[in-house]
Formats: sequence, C-alpha cells, structure tokens
Amino acid sequence: MSTSFSTCASPAATPEVPPAAGAAPASPGQSRQVLVRRLGMVGYETTWELQEQLLAETLALKTQNRLAAEAGQPVVATPNHLLLCEHPPVYTLGKSGKPEHLLLDDAGLAAHGATFHRINRGGDITFHGPGQLVGYPIFDLDNFFTDIHRYLRLLEEAVILTLADYGLRAGRIAGLTGVWLDFEEGAPNPRKICALGVKCSRWVTMHGFALNVNTNLSYFGHIVPCGITDKAVTSLQRELGYAVPVAEVQERLMPHLATLFAADLISESA
Repeated sequence: MSTSFSTCASPAATPEVPPAAGAAPASPGQSRQVLVRRLGMVGYETTWELQEQLLAETLALKTQNRLAAEAGQPVVATPNHLLLCEHPPVYTLGKSGKPEHLLLDDAGLAAHGATFHRINRGGDITFHGPGQLVGYPIFDLDNFFTDIHRYLRLLEEAVILTLADYGLRAGRIAGLTGVWLDFEEGAPNPRKICALGVKCSRWVTMHGFALNVNTNLSYFGHIVPCGITDKAVTSLQRELGYAVPVAEVQERLMPHLATLFAADLISESA
C-alpha cells in the first residue's frame, strides 16, 4: 500500500476531532516513542532524502518482522520519527498538482531566491520558507491506528490547539485539508495558516505539515496555493501583529502531538 494525501482537498467532509479522540494505549509490540530531531534551517532536498532513508529503514524492519513472525521468532518494534525544521524558499508540487499553478519561470525563481521540486506527496503546489514551522512525521501507524484520515485530523488538531495557545480560534473547512481561520461556513475571510500533505506506504508516513509562523507571505503570490483561488493565506505573525519565535511555537506544538497520539516524544540530536 502506497497512498498520497493532499495538502488541499480532503476526500470527504471531516468532523472536528476533540483532543480526547487520540490514540488508545499502546499494545504489546507497538512503540509509541517518537524520536524528535530539531534540524533548524535546512535545505528541502536534505530533509526529503532523510525522510526517504527513514521510511526505507522502517519498511525493511517491517518486512523482517513479518518473516520473523511467520517463523515463530520475536519481532522488533518499529521506530517513529519527527523531523522539525525550516526551509530556504522552495516551491513543491505534489503528484496531482498542475505545473501552471507555479507562476514563475526559472528566471523568476532565481530572482526570488527560490527553488522548485516535484515530489511524491499528494496535492498541488505549496511554498516553504523561513519563518515557517515544517514537521515531517515518519510514523508507523501500526504503532498507533491504521486510519490515514484520522492521522491527518490529529495533525490538524495539534496545530489547532497550538494556535489556541496564542488566543486564535482555528478549525477545518469541510472538503479542504489543513487548518484555517474564519473557517465557519459563511465567514467572510477564510484563510489558511497550515497546509498538510502526506504519503503513506504500508502504514508508514512521510511528508507532513507546514505552519506559517513568521513566513513572508508574498511568496504565495507567485503560485495558486493548492489550486485554490478564492481563499487567502495567513501567518501567526499577521494575525497577532508581532513575530513569534519558530522555536517557541515548535515547543508548544509538541505536547499536543504527544497527547493526541499517546506518544512519548524523545529529543534526538540532529
């Protein structure tokens, strides 16, 4: 099984997920430890290669465990990883994206100091850059629950709770993945503050979420974000009127992830 899910469109309308609706306690053979690497500012290709490496290692271990179980031998719990970082300016286009949603040619990309990558997550085009908190969970969902939609909703919920820590009421818009302000039906100015896009192979995830903290939002003016033309993009800085350290937001986010996934987050050196 290899599945990609969008930064943009959710397969169906999705209800609110309260904090109590996270993962059940771990069963024997499951590991709820999550090794957290704070990578700081790092190139997009570097983190993509690291994700692919960790994914391959986890999938190889799952294959070994299946063979061991068939032979009546003990198995080894698979690991879970969380990479936290910022990127230099970069546009990424998912598998279902339209190249024409990037409004810059090669010269324009160079003029804005940005790069462009086609990648293997779902969804259309998005932007990553300084001042944006990017999280890449490489989770084996066999350690938590085998429900990719629930996984996406819990990532959203962790961001929603983090924004509530700053006094912002955020939520979901039916049919659209991600976290929004003015999300209620009929609200005059819905605007996205966090995008999501993941790939899942044999229940192991990669890619993740991008929360605009102090992001230079002008970069979004050079794309059709997620192919959506009638909704705005915002940041924590724009909403609060002052800059917030990305590291501070990162540390506020992690306890919410730990609670929702019933996980033990362990810091690991980069």
